Amino acid sequence: MDSEKSPATEFISADAHEAKDLIASGYRYLDVRMVEDFNKGHVDVESVFNIPYFIMTPEGRVKNPQFLEQVLSVCSKQDGLIVGCGTGGRSRLATVDLLNADFKHVRNMGGGYRSWHEAGLGVKKEA
Repeated sequence: MDSEKSPATEFISADAHEAKDLIASGYRYLDVRMVEDFNKGHVDVESVFNIPYFIMTPEGRVKNPQFLEQVLSVCSKQDGLIVGCGTGGRSRLATVDLLNADFKHVRNMGGGYRSWHEAGLGVKKEA
């Protein structure tokens, strides 16, 4: 029997209203969009932070090689995290990476920031 862990491919998604309720119960919101996109508008909750899943390099857009390290610098693997991006694509990838790194309470926000905004929930723009 192979004792290696298989990579996570399944995860739990939350819609915008479920995400809002989870955040109210203590979850934190991890926005994985690029900083420029985050500053144009993001969910307006107390515990929101931005760590890009992709970064721009001279070769183009690549996965942030320090993503997991940066997330671990601001939270623990036991923290509840809602992971969101613009429409849900990047956050799905980030959620899988976090689960594979043994984060225990991670949910992808289906539809991303767009779904939050369309649900009429609070948004904030950085100055």
